[in-house]
Amino acid sequence: MSHQCDWVDFYPDARENIPHNAPKPRGRSIVTFGFVDADWAGSNNRRSHTGFIIYVQSAPVLWYSKKQSTIETSTYGAELCATRICLEAIEGLRYKLRMFGIPFSGPTILYGDNQSVIHSLTRPESTLKKKHNAIAFHRCREATAANIVAYQKVESQENTADILTKTLTAATTEYHSESLLKCDA
Repeated sequence: MSHQCDWVDFYPDARENIPHNAPKPRGRSIVTFGFVDADWAGSNNRRSHTGFIIYVQSAPVLWYSKKQSTIETSTYGAELCATRICLEAIEGLRYKLRMFGIPFSGPTILYGDNQSVIHSLTRPESTLKKKHNAIAFHRCREATAANIVAYQKVESQENTADILTKTLTAATTEYHSESLLKCDA
């Protein structure tokens, strides 16, 4: 897992922005996790599509589905851009929940299906070969170092965010819809 790596040499000042005026956390800690995906150059104008779903406990509370504003030259770039957009939403949600006095149990687990992105964001020794992706790359890695998110690989067919980015078969759409709508008591 990414939070077990030593990121101090790479991002020595990485800290989560915890509000100084937040109320004292009360109650049980909550678990947050999400799924992120991008459909590389899937539209007729070759723009990629970002989609993510963020859960608090087992309930989906935030979702996003939109074309990316730039044209990416690779799947890696599209997935990294989607991950950065999702990270910004996660940080906003964590800040808001802290202002409600809700404690967290660890980082938000972010599941993605692109092995190259997961590898580059979870291993401090990995390097970036495409300079135009540098801002998103370092932004996401710094969030790992600050223990805001922990990135995990999920198989493509299990990535619920696919429902927001791609045209799927009826069976796949039903499968992901059921996972979104199920209610664990």
